Amino acid sequence: MRRRLWVSDLGMGARFAFAGGREGWARMLLTAVGVGLGVALLLLTTAIPNALAVRQEREEARTDVTFNNPKIPRSDATLLVADVPTTFREKEVRGREVQPEGPRAPVPPGLSRLPGVGEMVVSPALKRLLESDDGKLLRERLPDRIVGTIGEPGLIGSQEFAYFRGVDHLVITEETYRIARIDRFGDPDPTPQSMDPILVLLTLVVFLVLLMPVAVFIAAAVRFGGERRDRRLAALRLVGSDSGMTRRVAAGEAMAGAVVGLVFGTVFFLIGRQAAGSMELLDVSVFPSYLDPSPMLALLVAVAVPAAAVLVTLFALRGVVIEPLGVVRTAKPPRRRLWWRLLVPLAGLGLLYPMIGKGRDNGDFNQYLVSAGVLLLLVGVTALLPWVVEAVVARLGAGGLAWQLAIRRLQLSSGTAARMVNGIAVAVAGAIALQMLFTGVEGQYTEETGNDLSRAQMQVWLPKGTALAGTAAAFEATEGVRKVHVFGEAYVNDRRKDAEELTQITVADCATLRSVASIPSCRDGDSFLVEGGDYGSVTPAVSKPGTRLWFDDGQESPYRWTVPAGIERVRPVTDPTGQLRGGFLLTPAALPAGSERAVSVQVYVSLDDQVADAAEYVRNTTGRIDPIGEASMWTAEERSETFDKIRTGLLVGAACVLALIGASLLVSQLEQLRERRKLLSSLVAFGTRRRTLSLSVLWQTAIPIGLGLLLASLVGITLGTVLLMMTDTPVSVDWASVLSMTGIGAAVVLAVTLLSLPPLVRLMRPEGLRTE
Repeated sequence: MRRRLWVSDLGMGARFAFAGGREGWARMLLTAVGVGLGVALLLLTTAIPNALAVRQEREEARTDVTFNNPKIPRSDATLLVADVPTTFREKEVRGREVQPEGPRAPVPPGLSRLPGVGEMVVSPALKRLLESDDGKLLRERLPDRIVGTIGEPGLIGSQEFAYFRGVDHLVITEETYRIARIDRFGDPDPTPQSMDPILVLLTLVVFLVLLMPVAVFIAAAVRFGGERRDRRLAALRLVGSDSGMTRRVAAGEAMAGAVVGLVFGTVFFLIGRQAAGSMELLDVSVFPSYLDPSPMLALLVAVAVPAAAVLVTLFALRGVVIEPLGVVRTAKPPRRRLWWRLLVPLAGLGLLYPMIGKGRDNGDFNQYLVSAGVLLLLVGVTALLPWVVEAVVARLGAGGLAWQLAIRRLQLSSGTAARMVNGIAVAVAGAIALQMLFTGVEGQYTEETGNDLSRAQMQVWLPKGTALAGTAAAFEATEGVRKVHVFGEAYVNDRRKDAEELTQITVADCATLRSVASIPSCRDGDSFLVEGGDYGSVTPAVSKPGTRLWFDDGQESPYRWTVPAGIERVRPVTDPTGQLRGGFLLTPAALPAGSERAVSVQVYVSLDDQVADAAEYVRNTTGRIDPIGEASMWTAEERSETFDKIRTGLLVGAACVLALIGASLLVSQLEQLRERRKLLSSLVAFGTRRRTLSLSVLWQTAIPIGLGLLLASLVGITLGTVLLMMTDTPVSVDWASVLSMTGIGAAVVLAVTLLSLPPLVRLMRPEGLRTE
């Protein structure tokens, strides 16, 4: 019987939601849009695990050249593949040269056939670039005829740059890490990788911080139109409904708005899903088919959102007395209690406390305790903010007319103001904590390269057999190049077989050798022995004049070099890589005839920063000399790839959440203005200046936002400190990040406020006094 009563009352509330005239439909639309924006982001979040899994599966399915390629004998079912990636204007281009060794050679995923010699199959995004004026420089590097595009199964993102080109010059050599023989595509030795506990913690906290504001916004959206709704409920009491039935009817009305919001959210999600196929954010792109939410998670969202609407409404009405003659909420509400609000964040700290000092060496963090602790701390923001707003505005008073109007409004409805700010306060608190955590542990995943960027900004590797003189001339003639250092590098053994001593040899002209060693006099044909190098050092047994050394090429090398009598000993100087080079230094004429086939080439290039595409010209020169060559930009430091992926994921997610924050705040602001339409119109009719009312609305937004951001900073710093202590990292507050996160939150609110000014001006017209 009780269940039937609940169903009947909820159904009556749902009918009221759809039969409330123009006002009812406006309220329903605002609630649906607010809930729909949150639902869309929730559906997107539930689709992320599937998107990551599909990207990983496709990356594994197209794997070819790896460091652990097995030795496969040649057959009519094998394929030679060369890893020839490049970069164009800071974006990676995945490249492969393929050479079938028989009619049954494997075909890469996404291709219907292998390209022939001089043919190229490219990704759709790369094809658009190559066919545009912007891709002219890259087209010089990839001149082959385009005969098709790579299908979706062969790509990990819709905007990925990738290509396959057919060649006939590949040969398996010692440098097989760039060229491999395969009989199928896919990882030949898939091994599950254990993830660093700190990185797992980062990932978990990122998801919690991004999802919590969404939940807060949905909870706020189902309460849109609360004051008007309560006045309608008083009418229900007048015709005979009891207080319980009235609350259930209100819950049914909110549930109806939430259900319509689910429909809106699904539509928003489908539109965003389709648009995602043509977008790229922070070098991350997906195909629409990737964004398929897990059926169970989508069902959970579909059930949880209406249920949350009912529960939030019942909770909101617990302290509201609805009588036939009105709603007691219009009187001054009782002061909020602080003690239970403090228990929420304290409970979160209590759950996280046992993991303080755990670090990465004491096993994984308890994911349930982490999730509950972080959520309680963030929920603490929503619990404390209404009390903070009420306590502060109660002590504010004297000021101009606009200030007094704003303060009085906040004193009467501080809860409404706090609800509007809750979401952005939670988002800022989480962002501050995450930024502290990322900044604190970044040093553990960052390594100094030691590269001297004042001497060179690019490094080019070219395979064995490349001519030194021709290479130097080619790069010196390249546009945008100021200076070039070209070194030939090889290793020599003390024995032709079963070597015990391995020593480095560096080949370059005299001017270039002086950049790595202190050489008083030099002419072509001289050789030098470096003493005190960081690597490639020479032992006394190897350095004796007359010692015969064999070039190391992974086989029984036919090339031999004899340490000359009277070889001059020199001291090293720091080379462009920031190290002291050891071993032997040879000028080109001192190199034995034919041994250049065992010498690879390293080129260090200094760029002219006045030439915008200098790096692209260098890459084009590299490709002309040898397609297998690799040109890379230097950086002062290198970061863990996994750490960078998590940070990129945070930035992408934060961008989506900020968009939701802005849209939801705008909807909330419009809802507040709509409810005050008659009041604003009355004040204008009595002669109040529009400028005064506009300023009062701005103050009503600015005061709660300021208090919310202060509270968010306090909670965010607390949470960040605890997370750093959990990872056993020295605690330090990055005040620049705190201020930047707070500033971003304030900027979003400022933008929303400015966008709400035109509707505000329209609402302050006498026509707003009309009613039905």
